Amino acid sequence: MTNKEAYLQKAAMYDLLSMYYKYTDPRLHIHYYQKHLKYMQKGIYGMRDQHQDRPAQVRVLHAVPDAPNVDVYVNGNQILSDIGFKDISGFMPLPAGKYHIDIYPAGTSVSTVISKKVTVEPGKIYTLAAVGKGNKLQLLPYVTDPFVPQGETKVRFIHLSPNAPAVDIAVAKGDVIFPKVSFKQATDYLGLTPMTVNLEVRAAGTKDAVLSVPNVSFQPNQAYTIFAVGLLNESPELDALLVMG
Repeated sequence: MTNKEAYLQKAAMYDLLSMYYKYTDPRLHIHYYQKHLKYMQKGIYGMRDQHQDRPAQVRVLHAVPDAPNVDVYVNGNQILSDIGFKDISGFMPLPAGKYHIDIYPAGTSVSTVISKKVTVEPGKIYTLAAVGKGNKLQLLPYVTDPFVPQGETKVRFIHLSPNAPAVDIAVAKGDVIFPKVSFKQATDYLGLTPMTVNLEVRAAGTKDAVLSVPNVSFQPNQAYTIFAVGLLNESPELDALLVMG
């Protein structure tokens, strides 16, 4: 049996386990679904060294509620201009390696609001999120996993509201799908049947919805991320951004 065949055989086994627990134990469903995706990727794309020459793909999200519009520089070269709160750029290719990223208030290049060194790996897909409040700002990398089994969809949640407590993401008036997500935390992806659903963000462990997210449409063959941004009970108000990837 070749490595590819072994990977695909493991992927099929984990898919069966994931489906078995889909409606009885969401945590085990997610656990085995992640293993299924891992071995499907290995089986389809082969060994890691085949990706060594592929550039990374990088996009930037402005999630700092009290920061102005910004310009983004990579190694001293401006790549994005006048990015406002809740704006997310398109993906840009970057060869694997280390980079110095500087973020300035738009139209200036004197004093940075964030300055950070980042390392990107070949073939990986990143969202670099500017997060925080006041002078406590960070640039955090979140890796996207775009692979979705044919005909399915998947979603994850990332908590980027700096003054909100840990939250649960739930079906409106229904079950929790992502429990107790803290600020800056990203969940694993959850595999779903394509659907349109009403979601809500609740204070963790309660039924108290702090944000309603109606009519969320998950299309087949697509991965999604829901970002919570903004401020709880302050301006700019808490909001949810649904993006592909």
